[in-house]
Amino acid sequence: MAKKTDLDVTEDPRYHDTWKLLRKYRDVVWSLELSVQQVRNQFKIEYETSIEDFLESVYLAGADLSGTEIEHHAKCIERSDKMLTLVQNSVELLRSRHKNGEEYYWILYYTYLSPQELRNVEEIIEQLRAHIRDISFRTYYRKRRAAIEALSSILWGYTAQDSMDILERFFPK
Repeated sequence: MAKKTDLDVTEDPRYHDTWKLLRKYRDVVWSLELSVQQVRNQFKIEYETSIEDFLESVYLAGADLSGTEIEHHAKCIERSDKMLTLVQNSVELLRSRHKNGEEYYWILYYTYLSPQELRNVEEIIEQLRAHIRDISFRTYYRKRRAAIEALSSILWGYTAQDSMDILERFFPK
């Protein structure tokens, strides 16, 4: 049986949500950008004005957009934007506050967050060499798992297993 530290991130249920979120990140960014552009173009064609100007005039007039397609698009875009903002803020917190934050940031960036997906692990490691000295495949996979674990603790509030005993002493059940 594999040790806990040897588990693949995709097999560890505590980190599965973060891994899945990171795997979809580029697609969500692309989809959000397309949605915003489509809505902007649609408004320009239909109303001969920008979305911002349209919404301002609607709100000033006291009109209610509840239940309309405009409201639905706006809510979808807002929800996606909030999710992306949460991920971006969490990654920045990891980068600035975690003891290995800078390394973890670059691993997450080149693996999941950069606008263009690199073709394979070799390309990722090649990019990482500018930020992490002597990085091997094994080191990459180990640090990637640790980076996802650290990001998970920020996103979902998981407490590191190593800290459970200490927390129990301070906050007994």
